[in-house]
Amino acid sequence: MKQRQLGPDGPQVSAIGLGGMYMSITGRPDEAQAIRAIHAALDAGVTFLDTADVYCLDDKDIGHNERLIARALAGRREGVTVATKGGIRRPNGSWTRDGSPEHLTEACEKSLIALGVDVIDLYQLHAPDSKVPFLESVGAIARLREAGKVRRVGLSNVDAQEIAEAARIVPIASVQNRWNPGHRHPEEDGVLAACTDAGIAFLPYSPFGGASGAKSLGDMRGLAAEAARRGVSPHRLVLAWMLAKSPVVIPIPGVRRAETAQDSAAAADIEFTADDVTAVQASFGG
Repeated sequence: MKQRQLGPDGPQVSAIGLGGMYMSITGRPDEAQAIRAIHAALDAGVTFLDTADVYCLDDKDIGHNERLIARALAGRREGVTVATKGGIRRPNGSWTRDGSPEHLTEACEKSLIALGVDVIDLYQLHAPDSKVPFLESVGAIARLREAGKVRRVGLSNVDAQEIAEAARIVPIASVQNRWNPGHRHPEEDGVLAACTDAGIAFLPYSPFGGASGAKSLGDMRGLAAEAARRGVSPHRLVLAWMLAKSPVVIPIPGVRRAETAQDSAAAADIEFTADDVTAVQASFGG
């Protein structure tokens, strides 16, 4: 698979990554199916996996997806980069932000154990916490990097100003924000441009619009027609469009099945011209 750089000084990773969330939240597949999906992605050339401590059912299940990925990578870890996130809690299954340095430090330690590693390849602030000064949260992860617990620092759910502020205290390797045909804010709010200019990897999550969006993507008639003309799935075409928008983009589609992982990985093989980008964008409608 084609490669892209994970940040200004980062390693080369697969142009298409894999998101682990849907393997561990409500509706998750059994472990055997999930591991088959991860292995299918690896077999297709995927070398970048994205997870989080809170990809689980509730606060009693913290680290489920990290442990799942660790088991799937047993004997296959070489050459694979794994990113995880901290800064959210799951009390009784809800999602609440906690960007306090104390929580981030504790969460990182637990992620190290769940992943079975001595250092985390990429540790991302899952989301800014309005109750904690943003730079206090970033500073906590910077200290984890200084302590050798984390190789690289990333951000998620941030704006362009926050990226600039964070970069003044620690090198930022990646930004992970929502981006899909129905939610194109990163193109409009300066985040994608800021990442492109700085060489920061941009990791679009929910590239199909979440689980419900993925099911309805084929109902977008213009997109379905464009995909049929090229002989690919609408999902694969959306990922290829994202790759064509900027050289720093590394989509991380979430999967539950091996077939989905294989289809997503194949998006890296699609060559786009500027006219193709325009045509696909027009097919989104609205």
